[in-house]
Amino acid sequence: MTLATIIVPAFNVEATLAQTLRALQAQTYPEFEIIIVDDGSRDGTARIAHEFARDRRIRVIRQENRGLAGARNSGIAAARGAVIGFCDADDLWLPEKLASHVRHLEANPAVGISYSGSALINDAGAELGQAQRPRLRNIDPAVIFKRNPIGNGSAVVLRRAVLDQIAYRPAHETSRDWYFDETFRQSEDIECWLRIALATDWQFEGVPGLLTQYRISAGGLSAATDRQLAAWERMVTKLSPLNPAFFAVNTRAARAYQLRYLSRRAISDLDAPRALALTRAWLAESRLPLLEEPAKSLVTLAAAVALRVFGSGVLRRVMGLARRRKTAGAGA
Repeated sequence: MTLATIIVPAFNVEATLAQTLRALQAQTYPEFEIIIVDDGSRDGTARIAHEFARDRRIRVIRQENRGLAGARNSGIAAARGAVIGFCDADDLWLPEKLASHVRHLEANPAVGISYSGSALINDAGAELGQAQRPRLRNIDPAVIFKRNPIGNGSAVVLRRAVLDQIAYRPAHETSRDWYFDETFRQSEDIECWLRIALATDWQFEGVPGLLTQYRISAGGLSAATDRQLAAWERMVTKLSPLNPAFFAVNTRAARAYQLRYLSRRAISDLDAPRALALTRAWLAESRLPLLEEPAKSLVTLAAAVALRVFGSGVLRRVMGLARRRKTAGAGA
């Protein structure tokens, strides 16, 4: 039976780490190990990690802070599994997630990267009635660049062979390979997925279901949009030499999608000026999102305008009503 490794990057996550680890221990697939990478935490993370390490399937690595990419790289280096998954220490996996991905990879030798949809949860772990429902099939580099179907880092399970193929060692490193680029503190996921898509022949494919629960923390979302956009632009600059023609054709549309995504983040944080500025920016960059995803694009546009015109109170009530209706419909 294939051994799988689940890597849990952990930085100051004493509030959520135990819940994450209990969910991983409950996986129905029996052959797995969990590697917790304590990335220089200063709270109770180390204590909780070592308590769970009484389980023989769990190991703990302690390092000085290197960021999410650096924690994942350390976990990959220590992993014994032929299949590797990532679960951030504030997210959750449903019990059948690992089994679904291992079965998917074993049945499809050309698929190197498997992923699922994700239900969104709040700080308390309650479902918000919203979800990331990605495209599952016919994934090419343009789809990854524009829409990143993986969605979040806790949704993916991939072959170790894929990571070995993209490993590299920067000049300043004497003993560690990099898989994720540690110079990125944002956009490290999409940089890695797009690099795999452009530099290897491995296929990306999803499995049905919302098998990950992805935590959305309240507040502070739109404050990071400038940094997120800057990291995304640096990713484009870094990867463009891999295939200049690809980036020449796809960058403006992909940038529009990125700006639309950031505008939705600003709307969620009820930041009216930022949401409207980002909405204007993506419309100026490319109208392709309007053509390819008219419903989502028009809702984003309407929400940004409504937030500006009517204020946060009205939009908050509308969003709350929409979530309650969606949740009620899902339970019917």
